[in-house]
Amino acid sequence: MNTNQPATTTLMNLILEKSYREGDFTLSSGLKSTFYIDLKPTILHPVGAWALGQAVVEWMKKEKLTFDGVGGLTLGADPIVMAVSLAALQAGITLPASMIRKEPKKHGTSRFIEGVENFKKGARFLVVEDVVTTGGSAKKAIEILRNEGYVADQVLTIVDRQAGGAEEFKKMGVAFHALFTISDIKAQYSR
Repeated sequence: MNTNQPATTTLMNLILEKSYREGDFTLSSGLKSTFYIDLKPTILHPVGAWALGQAVVEWMKKEKLTFDGVGGLTLGADPIVMAVSLAALQAGITLPASMIRKEPKKHGTSRFIEGVENFKKGARFLVVEDVVTTGGSAKKAIEILRNEGYVADQVLTIVDRQAGGAEEFKKMGVAFHALFTISDIKAQYSR
């Protein structure tokens, strides 16, 4: 791990190595694509998780943004949430993590959101996602957070596929941020 280079550089290099491919692919929607991106191999790698957390904390500091918590729709956002929460702690920022379920737990507390003990009503969340296409998962997380009495007006994704998600968030009054766009990745891949 090269800690002398920016975390975003380390993250980009890992995405190119482990998560991005060009060719002919059929997506889960049935649509055809000339590229495929699956960030799980990157964000589940310790170097990728470290670089991701560092990159998000650097972004928060640069943008002068503060949050009371970080969350996203489980299961996909969970490793991102933990990477960000731990990197924030390392930087002296307490940013508790949460896991947001698609539907309430069927037993016990019957909660949509795990970790609520760490938040007061009105707490402001950063919603995270690995890849945004239309923004469906992050939109669902925002809806659940808002319904439970929290503020969710900022979304950060690792990669924006530039397929309409940004426009969807704008309609919701949510600021959308991406560490990378698919154009950034394609440009680096062809080098």
